[in-house]
Amino acid sequence: MSLTRAAAHLKRADPTLARVIRRVGPCLFAPRREGTHFDAVLRAIVYQQLSGKAAGTILGRVHGVYGGRSPTPDELLATPEETLRAAGLSRQKQGYARDLAAKVAAGAVPVDALDELDDEAIIAALTSVKGVGRWTAQMFLMFRLGRLDVL
Repeated sequence: MSLTRAAAHLKRADPTLARVIRRVGPCLFAPRREGTHFDAVLRAIVYQQLSGKAAGTILGRVHGVYGGRSPTPDELLATPEETLRAAGLSRQKQGYARDLAAKVAAGAVPVDALDELDDEAIIAALTSVKGVGRWTAQMFLMFRLGRLDVL
């Protein structure tokens, strides 16, 4: 279902929502598609339980370790703990990031095929990573893949 069709359905189904939608205007949501799916999950891990500003600073420093870009799984796995710690990544988040990288490198989390999987298969793959729960996987579905019917 598209956002336009969803809004039309809501306007037909609920007069109060119809007034709100007319007042607010169309939804301008667009999934965040830059980078790879690995980058997106790594970003989600870094941003967990931090303010956006603090997390953005840390992620920028992590990217700085790799010449201003997100690392590949193999690069992340080869990076010394002290280097990532100096960039601001806690030991716990390093563990989560390394688990993600290891599972992607081994093919256990098929990041290149996630677009082709159904929601529950994606949730199962992502929640196999330490530190990635159902909520984070659902946020990935909505804000990375643009899946609209996620609950």
